[in-house]
Amino acid sequence: MITRRGLTATALLALAAMTPAPAVAHPHVWVEMRSDVVFNDQGQITAMNLMWTFDDNYALMALEGLDANGDGVYDPTELDPLTRENMASLKDYEYFTVIRFNGEKQALGPARDAGQIYSNGKLQLHMQVPLVTPLDPTRGAFMAKVYDPDFFIAFDYAGDDPVSVLGAMPTPCKLVVKPVPTDAELEQTRAMLATKGPDWKPETEEDFGALFAQPVTIQCTA
Repeated sequence: MITRRGLTATALLALAAMTPAPAVAHPHVWVEMRSDVVFNDQGQITAMNLMWTFDDNYALMALEGLDANGDGVYDPTELDPLTRENMASLKDYEYFTVIRFNGEKQALGPARDAGQIYSNGKLQLHMQVPLVTPLDPTRGAFMAKVYDPDFFIAFDYAGDDPVSVLGAMPTPCKLVVKPVPTDAELEQTRAMLATKGPDWKPETEEDFGALFAQPVTIQCTA
């Protein structure tokens, strides 16, 4: 039984770890997200900015007991304990962010500039996740996915232009956000997963949650 602030990151991730085999996994928490691909002045990719807006049920449970002065407003000081707890837990899961370069998974550093706001009835978490080694997109294929490998949490890009570029992206490069899989494609994937055992892994070395994720790529031409 969850006895603290409901599904804070610690409880949420613990439940995700107990999710059974892929055939029966389904999301319990929904996140609408926006992202930025961050470039430095040398045209290298250095980080991803992540902005997650949680579903109303999660927000209600996560905020329980945090309005210390009872004024109905959650100021930054009241939200700080939740942010610290979330970030400590998310670090162990690499912030649900997988970045690959030429197919190789890239190391991520500790998230920075993290914070939360509660506005217009919505709880939002923002952070910057840096790459340990900056990447030159003109020298290989960059792809980023944000997803829960156990599919306990559903991450979906929201609205028009949900991904942006910040900084000096090289001229021959462009940002491409691949389309959301259709219902038919998702059902086909689910049907395939239902035939696999709990130890099955895709041949691409990605876990099964990656099959449902929407890729963000930087594509460069000479």
